[in-house]
Amino acid sequence: MPIGHAFVRALLLAGAATIPLAATAAEPFKCGRTGGDFTYGLEANVAGLDMQANSAASVRDIAMNTYETLVTRDDNMKPLLQLAAAADTSPDNRVFTFKLRQGVHFHNGKPMTSADVRGSFERYARVGIDRSILAPVDHFDAPDPSTFVITLKDSRPTFIESMSSITVPIIIFPEENKDAPPQQLPSVGTGPFQLVQFVADSYVKLKRFDGYAPDTRYTDADGFGGYKVACLDTVTFRMVPEGGARVAGLETGELQAVEDVPTIMQKRIGANKDIKLAKLDNFWLNVTYGNWSNPPTDNVKFRQAVLAALDFDEIMEAANDGNYKHNYGFQYPGTNYYTEVGKDLLDQHNPEKAKALLKEAGYRGEKVVLMTNKDYPALYNTALVVSQQLKAVGIDAELLVLDWPTALQKSMKGTPDWNFFFTGWITYVAQGGMQTLRPMAEPNPVYTPPGGKTDPAFMQAFDIVSNGATLGERQAAFAKAQQIALDDVMVIPMGVMPKVQGVRANVEHYRPFYNPRMYNVWVEK
Repeated sequence: MPIGHAFVRALLLAGAATIPLAATAAEPFKCGRTGGDFTYGLEANVAGLDMQANSAASVRDIAMNTYETLVTRDDNMKPLLQLAAAADTSPDNRVFTFKLRQGVHFHNGKPMTSADVRGSFERYARVGIDRSILAPVDHFDAPDPSTFVITLKDSRPTFIESMSSITVPIIIFPEENKDAPPQQLPSVGTGPFQLVQFVADSYVKLKRFDGYAPDTRYTDADGFGGYKVACLDTVTFRMVPEGGARVAGLETGELQAVEDVPTIMQKRIGANKDIKLAKLDNFWLNVTYGNWSNPPTDNVKFRQAVLAALDFDEIMEAANDGNYKHNYGFQYPGTNYYTEVGKDLLDQHNPEKAKALLKEAGYRGEKVVLMTNKDYPALYNTALVVSQQLKAVGIDAELLVLDWPTALQKSMKGTPDWNFFFTGWITYVAQGGMQTLRPMAEPNPVYTPPGGKTDPAFMQAFDIVSNGATLGERQAAFAKAQQIALDDVMVIPMGVMPKVQGVRANVEHYRPFYNPRMYNVWVEK
């Protein structure tokens, strides 16, 4: 069936609006000026550039300027065609046929074909952090150089929505790199910028890819897709974890933009006529989760004791200098899947209940390791306050402070030297109910239960959220999944923080998003 029928119907079943397919009569974007180097201040270190095998936002900050996907998300987080010229869906929602855009080249000059797409999907199914996205797939086909076909084991009306996830996107790269081990994928994509140099713990430098062909169906960038042009000669992403140093670089002009302006500095920076502030209100859901493969966090009563002990206001005040909002669940108010089911379990700050649950758990004063980092001060401050609150109820809490890439890798592997990990969920929450639940679902839930197995009732609800025929059915299943997640203390959502980015006043057409988009941006003299 043509994309205008079954494909749109599938998106509507998923709760998404009709996918934009063609440009209007408006003129396409043009750079106001070309040339120059743009230096962007990142708030965290970057651990490699393998976007399939890493969920870190710092990796995505760079990779979304160098890689592209078949289907991505627009500014409103709705699916948007990118490397796919068209997509057809079979009536039973099992076979998805993608026609590829012509004239697309990789950074090494090779034309993109369906063999490259198939190899990219095969590697993702093997090593991708969110490889459960492809769990329903029976097989991939590349019947001709411009056609890629995905056949599922059974009907999945929300498959396109799932496949278009941008948290760990299914980036497309040359087929010859499909066997690259995790974290060792050569940085060769189809995006408007290509890699020049990567210096660990220092910077990543990109340059304009002169062989890039903008997607003429659109007139401007939209989300991570649309019509993209590299106005800048080069972009340097400099790793500047210390907030004061980032802001100082912005003030002097050494940095043209920074990823985050700390709350305590925003008033001063906002008064500077040479700087513009750009704010995203719902950016970061501040979360922590336990390591279920390591005692005592393998005990649900112990995890419930921790949840009962926490005072979210005190935590969030320290995390972001008071700039936060309460959020009773895993979605934002006003979205399709927002529910306050389980609200009574959040922000309890009930020491007596916590102590009673510790007794039920048989806790005997074992050390509890809270793994955090100083690259993201909000996460360090969160862990620091949580440690104090846990000590107040008799838990021997100790901080393990690492650099962000190391902490993230330990969390993903479930190493036995930590009990709680502190992080922020950004795109997981923004993309909707199914994507928010995915980190808690098999085959690789973030809390690393033994054997990767989680609550069967949660998995049943997750399956309905992923494949339910109606939005109402999926909403009810999401509420059930949230209740189970909070009862089992899979993940603790503590509040929402905004993201305030800063750019020099002579930077034009920079629009804040979940990751910096360096295309369609230029700098006036």
